[in-house]
This record gives sequence, structure tokens and C-alpha cells, in this order.
Amino acid sequence: MKLHPILCVAFLSLIPVTSVFAWGKPHMAITRAALEKLPAWQKDLLGGEFAKLGDNYCLIPDHVFTDKENAKFAKMDSKPGELYLLNLHLPSQQEENLETLRYFVGKAVEAVNAGRMSDAARFMGTVCHQLEDYGSPAHTVPGDNMFTLLQQLLPASEVMKGKLLHSPIESGDFEVSIPDYQPQLLGVTVDEASWRLMHRVHEGILSARSTTIPIIQALYADDQEALEKSQIRAATLDAEIVADALYTILCLGSKRFAKAEQAALRKIRIGTHFPLEAESLYYPQSQFFSSPHWGCPQSGFILAGGDKIMPLKLRIKDSKGVAEKEFANGISAGMGRTLTFLLPKEVYARFTVQAGLHPELGKKGSVEFTVKGDGKLLGSAIINGADPARVIECEVKGVSQVELRLSLGPNASDTKSSYAIWAEPTLIKE
Repeated sequence: MKLHPILCVAFLSLIPVTSVFAWGKPHMAITRAALEKLPAWQKDLLGGEFAKLGDNYCLIPDHVFTDKENAKFAKMDSKPGELYLLNLHLPSQQEENLETLRYFVGKAVEAVNAGRMSDAARFMGTVCHQLEDYGSPAHTVPGDNMFTLLQQLLPASEVMKGKLLHSPIESGDFEVSIPDYQPQLLGVTVDEASWRLMHRVHEGILSARSTTIPIIQALYADDQEALEKSQIRAATLDAEIVADALYTILCLGSKRFAKAEQAALRKIRIGTHFPLEAESLYYPQSQFFSSPHWGCPQSGFILAGGDKIMPLKLRIKDSKGVAEKEFANGISAGMGRTLTFLLPKEVYARFTVQAGLHPELGKKGSVEFTVKGDGKLLGSAIINGADPARVIECEVKGVSQVELRLSLGPNASDTKSSYAIWAEPTLIKE
């Protein structure tokens, strides 16, 4: 969702800086809701900074031109000349987003560990702002934050005609509450936590996208109740993600982890994660041109003929023989397609995946499954339609990217039958 620098300058010339890339008042409502869910020991640790985080620090990236004292808490060492970091407001691609999250999460953890809670809370405020802006309904259309294209597809009402939509979409004065939510530990290192947090943020981005059109329609209809209902829906998930981030930062900085939480992090299935090929969390047109089903990669299901949804299913061989099994976590893709997933280095030791063809759709197919790590071959298997699935297991310690590639096998009697499935792709710690 990278905004062209020229467009950014144009926006800044039209609208006050404080309202260009922010939820506005909802920033504070979201942060306060997240803070309320922290355990008592973390609230005590924050002390006098607790209230300031929700009242002020979560707005630091918006106030860098007016709040000189705190502007340094929204700057990166790698970009010393940039006072206003666009990536703190608008999501770009995964690698840049992860770099930014890792930097500010790391700075916050370092400050907590050193007992500099005032600095820690300010860095945490910057993290909150980034997460909240990514999950804002006004930040959902890559490169079109004023929704000029969307207004061509969804023409404005007479009242809203000619008006820029960014600020009205995100402005509001409402409360956010997550009373039943329990913050989750995202990692026991900064790298692990930042990587998992990035994928949590993806959930927030998709949630925000689902509310954008209903919000615009409510604006057109001057329906304040419907407008606020959709805004709160997006803001609620934002608050849960922010709660996870704050909780994890304070656990990391204090080096305080529950054993059950650490055990829950031992492995993770990435079949629902977005690969790098899904730019800005959607697949470009080129991903649709792939045999057999002329459809882009699909997570959680397979498309028969490009239009019929069917569950992911494989033949699995065990001590009792061969039986069909459905999988909730996995991804199907076409021939010649590579799916590349970012990994946090030195966190996971092994990668495993069940590779095979759909037992009903892929009977006449033949597929070569290949796993690479940073461009080096880690494992492969040629599987024919009648074969049971194979487990491919690889060492991935030190690997920063794992690539899953599908290509037509040598025994395919019908190229349209190569319905391949990567089921339960899993990263495991030592």
C-alpha cells in the first residue's frame, strides 16, 4: 500500500498533517482499550507513563512537526533524514513493514530492559500508531488514500460529491472496548515477536478493508449510526492487536514469560499467511494465469475449474493404510507458481509440509513440489495423482525466506488435473 511521494506532498498541502494519516481521536480510544487489558504487573511497570501512552504518545508520529521533543521517538537510525516516516502511517510491502516494526519494537524492548520507562512508553506509542493506522478503514486502498478511484466505482452522493474521503472515513468520537480479550505473547525475541505481529496486522488490514465500503455508503446516506458501527468494528480488532503488541513488548523487556505461553510458540502453521507474491495482501493479475484452474493461489480451500470451492483434501498414508483427510490450514496454487514466505532468522529450525494432489480433482495429475531456502534447494518430491501425500521436511535455521514452488511432473496425462496442495506448512523451533 505504498503511496507515491508526489501524492503524499499533495495531501499534505491540502489537509492538516495531524489528520492526513491517522485515525484521529480513535487512536487514543484504541490505545486506551488495549492498555486496560494489560495485567496488573505491566500497568505497575508503566507507572505514570500508562495514561500518557493513551493520551499522547500514540499520536507521536502525527505530531513530529509540532512536538520536537518527542519526534525522535518516531525516527529510524537507517533513515536519519526522514522526520515524517510514511511507513508509520501507510503500509508498504512486507519487508519494509517488518523492518519498521522490528526497529520500534526493539527500541521499546531495549528501553524497558534498561529501566527507561519514559522512553519505552514513547516508542510503544509509535508502535501503537503504526498498528492502528494499518488497521484504519481509510488506509485500505493501495495508492489511493483519497479514494478517487473508488468514487468512480461508487459515485458520491450530491452532499459528498467533490469531497476527499480520507478524513471523513476515519474521523469519529467513539469508545472502544475489548472486555473479554486476553493479550497474547507474540514471541520471546524481538525478531519472532515482530514477525508474528506483522501477520497479526495483516488481519487488521483485511478487517479494515471489509468496513471501508460500508463506511462510505453510510457517509453518502448521512447515516451516523451505520458509520460508527463499521468504524468500531475495525477499531476493535485494532485494539486487540495493539494489546498483543504492548503485552509482548513489556514481557520481552522484563524477560518475563509464562511456560505455557512459550510452549504455544514452539510451532506455527503458515498456510494462512500471505506470501510476498500477494502484494499489499492481494494477488496481482499475473497470479491468476496458472493451470489447472486459472485462479490465483487460495488459502484454506481449492477451486475446481476456477469457480467451485472444495475443501483441501489429501490421501494420507499411516500405519492403518491410506485414507483421505481434510485440512483447514494450507494453500493450493497453480503450476509454475512460487509462494515466498518471510521467516524470522534463527527462530525456527525445521519446516514441514504435507504435499500432494487432491484425490478427486488430481487423479490424472503429476506435480513436482520444491522447497527452497534463500534460493537453495531444501527438499523436493514428484507426486502423481494416485500417490498418497508426502511429508517434506527441511532444516531452515538461518533462512530468511522459504519458497514453495509447483511445476508439472513428468507423468501428467492431463495437465488440467494437477490440483496441488501444500497442507499444514509448519515452522518448528528446536
